[in-house]
Amino acid sequence: ERCGRKCGSLRVLNSYWVAQDAVYKWFEVVMVDPFHKVIRDDPRINWICKPVMKHRELRGLTAAGRKARGLNVKGKRATK
Repeated sequence: ERCGRKCGSLRVLNSYWVAQDAVYKWFEVVMVDPFHKVIRDDPRINWICKPVMKHRELRGLTAAGRKARGLNVKGKRATK
């Protein structure tokens, strides 16, 4: 969330846990510029250029966000 607020023009593609100590947790965040020509032209990644994909990290849609929300389980007994 902090990276998404700090770099508002970039979109958070994913984030995941890297390390932790007694006080802090460190996450690695993959960010994408949605206005870059290569990103817009690539059919595998241009879904992130849509307006609905803004601030995915604030809605808990990255890997770390889904884990924090308890959504790792798929299939039977996966309802929250």
